[in-house]
Amino acid sequence: MQVLNISRSILGQPWQWRGRAADARDWGAEEDLVTQLLLSRGCPPEQLAEHRAPSIRAFMPDPSIFRDMDRAAERLAAAVIAGESVTVFGDYDVDGATSAALLIRLLRALGLRPDAYIPDRLMEGYGPSGEALVRLGARGATLIVTVDCGAQAFEALDMARDAGVDVIVVDHHKCAPQLPAAYALVNPNRLDEGEGAAHGHLAAVGVAFLLGAALLRTLRARGFFASRTEPKLIDLLDIVALGTVADVAALRGLNRAFVAQGLKVMAQGRNIGLAALMSASRLTRAPTATDLGFALGPRINAGGRVGKSDLGVRLLTTDDPEEARAIAAELDRLNEERRAIEAEVQMAAERLAGMPGAVCVVAGNGWHPGVIGIVAGRLKEKLGLPAIVIAVDEQGIGKGSGRSIAGVDLGQAVLQAKEAGLLVAGGGHAMAAGLTIAADQVAAFTAFLEERLAEPVARAAGTRALLLDALVAPRGLNPALVESLEAGGPYGMGWPAPRVAAGPVRVVKADVVGTGHVRLVVAGDDGASIKAVAFRQADTALGQALLGAPRDRRLWIAGRARIDDWSGRATAELHLDDAAWAD
Repeated sequence: MQVLNISRSILGQPWQWRGRAADARDWGAEEDLVTQLLLSRGCPPEQLAEHRAPSIRAFMPDPSIFRDMDRAAERLAAAVIAGESVTVFGDYDVDGATSAALLIRLLRALGLRPDAYIPDRLMEGYGPSGEALVRLGARGATLIVTVDCGAQAFEALDMARDAGVDVIVVDHHKCAPQLPAAYALVNPNRLDEGEGAAHGHLAAVGVAFLLGAALLRTLRARGFFASRTEPKLIDLLDIVALGTVADVAALRGLNRAFVAQGLKVMAQGRNIGLAALMSASRLTRAPTATDLGFALGPRINAGGRVGKSDLGVRLLTTDDPEEARAIAAELDRLNEERRAIEAEVQMAAERLAGMPGAVCVVAGNGWHPGVIGIVAGRLKEKLGLPAIVIAVDEQGIGKGSGRSIAGVDLGQAVLQAKEAGLLVAGGGHAMAAGLTIAADQVAAFTAFLEERLAEPVARAAGTRALLLDALVAPRGLNPALVESLEAGGPYGMGWPAPRVAAGPVRVVKADVVGTGHVRLVVAGDDGASIKAVAFRQADTALGQALLGAPRDRRLWIAGRARIDDWSGRATAELHLDDAAWAD
């Protein structure tokens, strides 16, 4: 097998074989392709069988290993048995919506009629306020369960306690050494967590699923199901899969099982709301993990981003087909509106980004706070650095959202900035964070992050490389190869999708389509031609090189192999990450 000349990468990054595939000439000599994919992503050899078909049974921990889990389950069980008034207080993003929907559906199946409360992103901001919790208690709620929020809600939970309202916090964001005054706080990222800390990569919806399992076990022990049917928690895995992927949780261990099994449940169309959303998203086949992250998740998010925060929970909990279709159509429309707003903020943020140091922090007056997280993600991808985008309102208060790169814990840095007095509020997890800041503190906050993150960013940059899983001639890029590669999934954060290098090829056709995408047809020495696309690369070094590539100059292309069934006939194409000159 040919060895790539990686010294001429257009983007200047080294190309390396991933994990055990250290030498291209050894590829496939000892194990089949799927085995190589699993091993190169950190699967222990003795666990190959479990990782080939990840199941909940194989990866599910005993929920009792988490601090406060049994206390939370006992309190919820008491509420179920007594028929109490319970409110689920969620966040406005996909993880918050799915966490809330899971508990609401489970509690309904247990005979309760729980309420949902999703704060308005623009009017109330992130997380529970004391006023909202006290108001819910005054309306009759004797138990409130916050999901995907609450770990830093000190003042709010103090107010709820003083008002006599029990609050269970179900979260996964970074915790401070001191914990708020909740009745129970279930969070694998508590600093005092023991064995449960190994599951700190769970999204909030995953933690909610474990609480659901603990609740059912508690009710079972109390004889609650002696005269009634026990709900099947596994039927809610479609919701768990959506929240896990959309929150960019690391797909390892239990999370991979959640997504693998949840996709199977979703394909059965049991959740009327999800089925309507798939239809609105023009999905006519069984969904994939990619669909969750790029088609369904953004539409659920759209409601919260542009001022209709409860639409996602309503969609995921409705049993009315007409209501489901109406909400799905509205979310689809709002997603288009979100795209237009995002494009404007993206252009302004890129102009301000300039040449950042270890971290990119940009702030703008009047930016829509509902799209800053997406824009931060785009900046992170473009610059290869952690990025924070801050929308400043008329009162000089900024709402910020950040996205990080592998190996750099942005949530911890933001929490440290809050403890240093630079932020009004802030927190998050390793790959994402949110914050509230006075506009006149942005410069000091940026300097603080530069100092804290310079070393981990430099360390992460030193290990960056384009990691390859397979090298094929153009004729080898076909649907059968894509099917083999997909068998090592589901893929996502922490379990990256395979990257394939193909070549050598010559560019036959190259043009710009859509919003700056470079579309290619390339041909190899074997006479086969393949399609490729480089998304949002028209104005980059890669895009310009591909658009201007001489017809007589050969190159290697590398990216993710995908199935293109747009024309009704399945073919393989490559979604490009880089290219390298072959001669």
